[in-house]
Amino acid sequence: MSTDTATEAFVAHRNLLFTVAYEMIGSAADAEDVLQETWLRWVDVDHATVRDARAYLVRITTRQSLTRLRTLGRRKETYVGPWLPEPLLTTPDVAEDVALADSVSMAMLLVLETLAPVERAVFVLREVFDLGYDEIAEAVGKSQDAVRQIAHRARAHVAARRPRGTVTSAQSRDAVAAFGHAVRTGDLQGLLDLLAPDVVLLADGGGIVKAVVRPVVGADRVARLLSRGIPRIPGAVTTELVQVNGGPAITIRVDGVLDVVAALRIDDGAITGLYLVRNPEKLAHLDDAVTVTR
Repeated sequence: MSTDTATEAFVAHRNLLFTVAYEMIGSAADAEDVLQETWLRWVDVDHATVRDARAYLVRITTRQSLTRLRTLGRRKETYVGPWLPEPLLTTPDVAEDVALADSVSMAMLLVLETLAPVERAVFVLREVFDLGYDEIAEAVGKSQDAVRQIAHRARAHVAARRPRGTVTSAQSRDAVAAFGHAVRTGDLQGLLDLLAPDVVLLADGGGIVKAVVRPVVGADRVARLLSRGIPRIPGAVTTELVQVNGGPAITIRVDGVLDVVAALRIDDGAITGLYLVRNPEKLAHLDDAVTVTR
């Protein structure tokens, strides 16, 4: 494989590699760093020995992601308030691939956060990208039997925590639009009608901007927090329905500056999870849509 061919192979699979890294890490910035590290290692490979460029690149990306994931785990121990994945502005076609949209959703990424690093890697590579156990074993440095056991354990763990009911794109879009209207107008009853009794709100300010530092649980508490909080924001507040992480979400701007990205988890027609990202470092990638693929 010539240098030009190696470059072409990396470029051809770049979106796939980004998606692998992002699903393993939950951070677009760190996923981009992983891709840089993957490229540096890829150019030093003896490409004459590479039979499958895609599989080899995924292996490098997985190993680099595992290293980055362990480093992030130490950072999260001192993180101020809840840690939420970095939201991605995605293209509308992502929603057409139901499995991909589900795998990059904020709700699923939070479920993946409850897995150990190797469990997360095995689950993502097997369940999302359908890699063989032999390829995964090479990527994570485990035997195939061990990988099968890890995959079974991770699959059961995720199944017990993923959204309970199937929601169509139209239902999600309608729920998010209704939520945005209720928040914008301070409609307390409107919010209560949308929220599940056990709804949980998480807000990520990262200690940089103001945000609740503990989960807010219960429809009444969440509705009152939102209906009182938005009207008190100084400046002109505007909301917009956007496509984030493969599903509808809301951006809130204050005087034209992006202030919050709000993603929702919907179960059985009611909002059970509200994820508000305010940390400005996590909103830097919201200028342009990112291509994710399997």
